[in-house]
Amino acid sequence: MTAPSLVLASSSPRRRDLLARIGVTPTRISSPDIDESPLKGELPRAYALRLAQAKAAAVARAPDEIVLAGDTTVALGRRILPPAEDEQTQRKLLGLLSGRRHSCISAICVIDRMGTARTRMVETVVAFKRLSEAEVEAYVASGEGLGKAGGYAIQGRAEALIRFVAGSHSGVIGLPLFETRALLLAAGYPLG
Repeated sequence: MTAPSLVLASSSPRRRDLLARIGVTPTRISSPDIDESPLKGELPRAYALRLAQAKAAAVARAPDEIVLAGDTTVALGRRILPPAEDEQTQRKLLGLLSGRRHSCISAICVIDRMGTARTRMVETVVAFKRLSEAEVEAYVASGEGLGKAGGYAIQGRAEALIRFVAGSHSGVIGLPLFETRALLLAAGYPLG
């Protein structure tokens, strides 16, 4: 049996970069078109897992392909924080996160050649320092956190504003590598 090909169900350059860290290059990239709106009363962990599974299922898969999808959700308690679509939203999100701990929930789903879906979820606790208005404005002006869940990117300038991380740093970026590698191996993807 030939080695399977990997389809990454994400257009995120961060996920491609993270996979490269473990020596994985997707054969194909396919960005799933799904509704990412939270369901009424949906909790963050259930939301992240549902999205990862939905993204994986939304991508067409050939018989020799494995599909990998992920979702990273930022939550403050039971509240799911949206991506920062504009600077005003980003300021609001950073204000909510300032001086507080929050959770980054990373869910991944791998569908193997037989159509079996395997999932893992990792929750990482992140704490920002208390942010001054000048720090918020400087970060917003950098443009870095736009489009990102919670309004920040830990792999960039925001890392200097974070005083505490407990869990998977790569999971906060977008793909927990330890769990991703384990799922790919379980699905029959060859890794060294």
